[in-house]
Amino acid sequence: MNNILVPIGTSSNSSSTLQYAIDFASNFGAKVYVMDVFSVTTAVGSLANVEKKVAKSSKEHLKEVIDLVETKGVEIKMATYNGDIVDGLKDINKELGIDLIIIAPRSNDIQEELYLGNTSGRIIKQTNIPTLIVPKDTKFKPIKKILTAFGSGILKRSSILNPLIGIKNKFRAEVSLLLVKRPGYSEDDLRVNTALMDLSKQLTITENGTTYLGVMEYFQKEHPDLLCVFRRKRGFFKKLWEKNTIPKAEFFVPIPVLVLSVKKD
Repeated sequence: MNNILVPIGTSSNSSSTLQYAIDFASNFGAKVYVMDVFSVTTAVGSLANVEKKVAKSSKEHLKEVIDLVETKGVEIKMATYNGDIVDGLKDINKELGIDLIIIAPRSNDIQEELYLGNTSGRIIKQTNIPTLIVPKDTKFKPIKKILTAFGSGILKRSSILNPLIGIKNKFRAEVSLLLVKRPGYSEDDLRVNTALMDLSKQLTITENGTTYLGVMEYFQKEHPDLLCVFRRKRGFFKKLWEKNTIPKAEFFVPIPVLVLSVKKD
């Protein structure tokens, strides 16, 4: 894991997410890129000048956030982008090769309706970059127990698992696999990819209406430090991914969630 990206918004908790990312990155010797996105559309003649001014302001904002954290020897680089955040993430990924995006959910407050807001939801939904969703104000601690939940054991590429394998190996974490048989499952879904099976000695199979409900059933029993799920058309967030925002009533866990994206599935 070499390059970790943290999109910085206007949230007052941005420095908390960045600090977690730095602490996480320090274990891997990874660089951290902080990114701010802005949108400038003006008359053609004045666009370049206005964009330059906004980009300067954007970099100053990033510096202010960086000044609030302990860098712990981790190399931090800044990136700004004029345009849509998803386009910006795809561009920077093409240029640098981003191994992991670290973002915060909308809020930890159970009274707050949304788990993921529009921006964070779009990052998860519309990019294929592995993403770690870290609850606000979460202090980094070594990850010792990982619950990996899925409704289908099919993986077209074993390399999808690389972030999970990297975390498991770095922290010598114990991985539990939870296969949730949902309505309409196929026999193929029950054939678990060998690379996934190699991660754990423990595979639990349960039946439930959705993968999420299966996770909630085992969450209290396992008390994991990290939940790992797959984002695919027939996966964990099947209904949730139909929209960009994700309500807490439909999904909420108080620990970091690693979302591995599966292309063309």
